[in-house]
Amino acid sequence: MATYNKHQIFVEDLAEKIHNLASDTLKVLLTNTAPTSANTIKSNLTEISAGNGYTAGGTQTSQSSSGQTSGTYKLVCGDVVFTASGGSIGPFRYTDLYNDTPTANSQGANADPLIAWWDYGSSITLAAGESFTWDADATNGVLQIA
Repeated sequence: MATYNKHQIFVEDLAEKIHNLASDTLKVLLTNTAPTSANTIKSNLTEISAGNGYTAGGTQTSQSSSGQTSGTYKLVCGDVVFTASGGSIGPFRYTDLYNDTPTANSQGANADPLIAWWDYGSSITLAAGESFTWDADATNGVLQIA
């Protein structure tokens, strides 16, 4: 099971109205270099090379629901499937969720503020025809804020 990790800047970016998680364009990208909690924007990451079914910048996820119940906010997104075609994708070990809509984060840095990343424990390489699913938990959501 993948381990969820929050980028620290996400908290400040929320407080300073950088994210509208209900309507902004959220994307998932693949990397084989460990993100850190101190990373702030997409360009801080080393994304895997585009090709063979993987698009630079990752793939958009859809927001299934975004709202609060009893003071706890939950963001539920759709799964993202990466399928290798014409060659392999990877290796990658981490997926990173970022917001592709804002033009800057709360610190004035360039676009694409980071939200969170998942560590899958070891590197994954998809051979042609194989798929990997970023499983956005439909019950607990991608994230909860209480």
